[in-house]
Amino acid sequence: MAGARETQFPQRTPIRARVDHAVIIIGAGFSGINAAIELKARGIQDFVLLERAADVGGTWRDNVYPGCACDVPSYLYSYSFAPNINWSMTYSGSAEIQSYIRCCVDRYGLTDRLRFGVGIVRADFDVVGGFWRLTDAAGRVHTARAVISAIGGLVEPLMPAFAGMNEFTGDIMHTARWNQDVVLFGKKVVVIGTGASAIQIIPSIAVQVADLTVLQRTAPYVLPKLDRAIPSGVKQWFRRLPWLHTLTRRLILGLTEGVIGPAVILNGFMAKLMTRYALSHMRRVISDPALREVMTPDYQVGCKRVLFSSAFYPAITQDHVHIETVGLERLTPGGIRLADGREIDADVIVMATGFKVNIAKSPFPIVGEDGLSLEQRWSAPGGKAYKGVACAGVPNWFFMLGPNTGPGHTSILIYTEAQASYIADAVGVLLNQNLTALSVKPEVMSRYHHKLQRRMRRTSWTSGCKSWYLDEHGENHTLFPGLASEYAWSMRRFKPKEYDLRA
Repeated sequence: MAGARETQFPQRTPIRARVDHAVIIIGAGFSGINAAIELKARGIQDFVLLERAADVGGTWRDNVYPGCACDVPSYLYSYSFAPNINWSMTYSGSAEIQSYIRCCVDRYGLTDRLRFGVGIVRADFDVVGGFWRLTDAAGRVHTARAVISAIGGLVEPLMPAFAGMNEFTGDIMHTARWNQDVVLFGKKVVVIGTGASAIQIIPSIAVQVADLTVLQRTAPYVLPKLDRAIPSGVKQWFRRLPWLHTLTRRLILGLTEGVIGPAVILNGFMAKLMTRYALSHMRRVISDPALREVMTPDYQVGCKRVLFSSAFYPAITQDHVHIETVGLERLTPGGIRLADGREIDADVIVMATGFKVNIAKSPFPIVGEDGLSLEQRWSAPGGKAYKGVACAGVPNWFFMLGPNTGPGHTSILIYTEAQASYIADAVGVLLNQNLTALSVKPEVMSRYHHKLQRRMRRTSWTSGCKSWYLDEHGENHTLFPGLASEYAWSMRRFKPKEYDLRA
């Protein structure tokens, strides 16, 4: 199989229980597809992907708002073993990324493994039989020796429950649930938020609407986004000289790891340079002193997500675009009322309020050994998993993008590729040795978790600002406190001695 590491595991028929499949993958986004490719590369053929939606793609299937695009360069935001030389832009849009994922499904022969419209709502481990029972929303039960949870951490939109939402007579929609039937041309629009989706949607709709009000809680750091159409000549060179494409990818990775990573993660010299660069970018575009003050962050760079856009600042300097920093009191029939009593008319309200963060939370009841749920295991406090993929007491269950595996500076696929390879090796051991349970040792997981949290204290993410990276206890169970290359290196080999293997 092109690009994927080939390791064949002879598989024996399970002797303790008859199950539907050897492996079930939950989710058919980038990480789920990656896991499936790795399983096939090792000769593990008895698996399916359960997807609650009607198509693959995950984030890139669901997010179709105007201007939706990745903020990681295209050549790095793709599988290393399945390069795409035909990206149209240096930063790909959601539709193009979705198309790439579909192409990978076809290329690696995964179409017949997909089961759409199957949303899992509960999982229970059978200790005696050594298998998982997965119950879907329709009440059907699916069984497997091993489960790979590739649900994703940013799936469910965070829809704030503002007072008066039932009174508003216009249209309300979240960026992640965009209503294509709503016409914005000539309308008065309110956008709530100035995060990653907001800075993409605001420039895209500002040219259409009659009036645009943006409610901002905290100003973001925004760096220029050098988004350009990729010339056909570049694609031709990559086609003739594949090594040149590989070199380009590695150079981009080196930039994110050597420059952006240290600036975002640590409060050092690189962070100071990034702060100056971001603020100078803002001052070059915004000449109004009052607006400059409003758009100047009051926290350390990296503490919140650093954003990339060359269009956001020009958009908010237009006369019909207004930034409001006064809090929202409630919605009214004709718009919104701010905390200072002012009312703003609106035909459409857009919630650019992000997602419920599930990276370190149980997506549904997952009951492992001793009758304990994952939620109970992760309540003291926060989610913890060895290398983000395995939790003690939850055998034969593996996470893609589990606790402390999110990136703050580079492509998430660097992490998921490492995880998919590691997990496929672990599943191979489980099936080859016909084990009842493969579970990370509690002491191994505990040492790893405490080491991460000690490192986390020295990062910008715990420097004092409030962000979605942190849980209610102020701890970061979301991001990895290091570089992607470090994490990938640590995942290069599955070590059975770190796990309890039960026949």
